[in-house]
Amino acid sequence: MTSAYSTDGQYIHPSILNADFMAIGAELDKIASADSVHVDVMDNHFVPNLTFGASMVEQIVERSAIPVDAHLMIENADTQAPLFAEAGAASVTFHLEAAAAPVKLARDLRRKNAQAGVALRPATAVEPLLDIIGEFDMLLIMTVEPGFGGQSFLETMLPKIRRARKAIGEANLEVSIQVDGGVSRETIERCAEAGANVFVAGSAIYRARDAAEEISALRELARAHGAH
Repeated sequence: MTSAYSTDGQYIHPSILNADFMAIGAELDKIASADSVHVDVMDNHFVPNLTFGASMVEQIVERSAIPVDAHLMIENADTQAPLFAEAGAASVTFHLEAAAAPVKLARDLRRKNAQAGVALRPATAVEPLLDIIGEFDMLLIMTVEPGFGGQSFLETMLPKIRRARKAIGEANLEVSIQVDGGVSRETIERCAEAGANVFVAGSAIYRARDAAEEISALRELARAHGAH
């Protein structure tokens, strides 16, 4: 499976949280022109919502024409996250708040042939992570409170994105910055200008008249305003 993202472009990862799960095959086909499918895994403990586990992710991997980017909003990430790499996800992102040994976990994920991402809730500062950011392939900065789709974008996260991008650039590291929450044609430009290069969009794509057209429009806006 090809990589879910890299640092040399602008990438659109539609979230299937807003998809029709009774027709998941057709819903995956709608977004085949995207760079990866973003799968939100929730355990009703770390966040107050419940979706699905590793077995469902494995089925999505088998059905999807594009790589799977798994975002784990779950407790006990140290023991649970490797299961999603084993299920075939090209990228596995766990929350820093849910990991006891994030560096070890990132290395475990890479050994299982998955890219390793680390996510931060809006209230979690990025600065303590910067000393070890090179251990990860991607930093996910949540631009809404995790747990539910359709929330409004938090403008207050833009300075956090800028600080992270500045630190990554100064260290000469190849680490992508993903944003997730409220990403749309109205907000993607500001995210790209701040330094994000991987964009999770759920409602904007699945509520659009034409999902492929929306993916293309978002990608072009990100490319036009990308910081690097």
